[in-house]
Amino acid sequence: MATITRNDIDAMEKLYRINLINSCSGYKSANLIGTQSKEGLTNVAVFSSVTHLGSNPPLLGFITRPAVVPRDTYENIRETGMYTINHIHHKIVQDAHHTSAKYPKEVSEFDQTNLHTEYHGDFEAPFVKDCHVQIGMRYLNEYKIEENDTILVVGKIEHIYINDAILEKDGFINLAKAETATINGLDAYAIPKQHARYPYQRPK
Repeated sequence: MATITRNDIDAMEKLYRINLINSCSGYKSANLIGTQSKEGLTNVAVFSSVTHLGSNPPLLGFITRPAVVPRDTYENIRETGMYTINHIHHKIVQDAHHTSAKYPKEVSEFDQTNLHTEYHGDFEAPFVKDCHVQIGMRYLNEYKIEENDTILVVGKIEHIYINDAILEKDGFINLAKAETATINGLDAYAIPKQHARYPYQRPK
């Protein structure tokens, strides 16, 4: 088994270190965050840091990099207070990954890929059409991570749109049936299969 120390990590070539540290935490969620500026410019970007924060109230968080360069997703969220989280599935993985390319603010990733906007009711932020799980979010707060200047953005779930075929009777969303993608590191995608579900555990 390979043994790697902190000194080894510090001495690593940059790309090797990035690949190692980004993959050592395990599989991550694969989502597209959709936003729209006050001027109506749409943006969609892949994020692997979306995480559950609580069910009551229903909160999700995600990490964005330091705002030392333009961050269209973050800036649009701060401007409008609204954004969407859309699960990436096996059919859109390549286009979803391309949204990580650094386009100018006036160029929408929707126009550079085969991804398409979809709007529900009067919710202003764009959802990603044909995603099996689409979540409408409202910005609540943010917390700066002092150790590396990243930002934890916290939002409240306002709407959830779920493909009927993957929503089970007990509220469980069957992501395996949806062929929802997950991310390994920065650039590897996998489509997990469900192994088992176990009931709530109590001490023996």
